[in-house]
Formats: sequence, C-alpha cells, structure tokens
Amino acid sequence: MVPARKAQRSKVTTSARRGGTMRDSDYAALAHFRYQIRSFLAFSEAGSAGQGLTPTQHQALLGIKGFVRPGPATVGDVAKFLLIRHHSAVELINRLEKQGLVSRVADPEDARRVHLKLTKKGEQKLQALSRQNIEELRRAASPALSRLLKSFGEPGEA
Repeated sequence: MVPARKAQRSKVTTSARRGGTMRDSDYAALAHFRYQIRSFLAFSEAGSAGQGLTPTQHQALLGIKGFVRPGPATVGDVAKFLLIRHHSAVELINRLEKQGLVSRVADPEDARRVHLKLTKKGEQKLQALSRQNIEELRRAASPALSRLLKSFGEPGEA
C-alpha cells in the first residue's frame, strides 16, 4: 500500500510543481548548475586544445566513437550529434581525416553510404581526453549535481 501512496504523491507534486511558483533557491540552484556546466566545458575545451583539437573536433570524435549504436557512424550521424548542417559535418570530417584521426570506409552492403572510423591516432587522442573529462566529472560535477538536485527539494514544496 505504501508504494501506491508514493506513486500518487509523486503525480500530485510533479503536476503542482509544473505550474507552481519558482523559489529564489530554485534560481540559485539553476545558476550554480549552469556555472558547473560551463566550468566543465571550459575544462574540456582546454583539454581539447592540449591535444591539438578544437572542441568541435573533440565532440565529433566522441560522437563517432560513442553516439551511434548499432553500427558505425556516418557523416549524417555526426551532423545530427553536433546539431550542425550536413555540409558542415563533411568539412569537419575532411579536417579530421587530414589530421589522420578519422577514416572513411565504404559500406560493404551499400556503396553509397560511407562509415566513419577513428584511426589509432584518433582513438588515442579521444581516450586521453575522455579519461581527463571523466576524472573531472568525478572530482567536481558529481557532488555539485547531487547538491543541486537536493536543493530543489520535493516538487510542490513552497
């Protein structure tokens, strides 16, 4: 019987929160959270520069490696992942290919499709950056996110 009450309470408080008044503490928590996001992005961008990459190039490598499942990534997938136009993604992939970080591989089932694959050099750069970023998230972001969520309290509380 307790789980039903809990589920009912969640429904009521969630709907009350949607139209409810924002508290000053809500604004403060959101401001702090946005600061944490920007701090992480600045950290990640500095790491990208340290590896000779732009933040967008780093994000593209990450998208190629981890965004698309099942199957290999395509230029269209990279465009979607980065929220850019297809022709912009083509130019980005061209630059990554010139740096020896990405290779294009024809789809064996459909020659019109081209798959993207990280080269060994691309894998190494992405792995180094990803390790740094994960460590930074463990160090700084996790406690901040936990505090943020707790600061909002229960939906519907005044």
